[in-house]
Amino acid sequence: MTDTAKLGARIDALEVRLTYQDETIETLNQTITAQWKQIDALTRQIAELRDRLQEAERSTPGPANERPPHY
Repeated sequence: MTDTAKLGARIDALEVRLTYQDETIETLNQTITAQWKQIDALTRQIAELRDRLQEAERSTPGPANERPPHY
């Protein structure tokens, strides 16, 4: 095999590796984007639940374990 042929084979191998790496990076990017959307949705849901819990605590008349008045 001549030096030119070896160099050509190495370049071909590098191009193949680059193609696979590009595909892997794109797949990882899509995965991260999907996870970020899910994290964002869960964060908003937690904030909503926190607000609802605070509202429920404010509207509660008193402590749940308060003694009845006849004690």
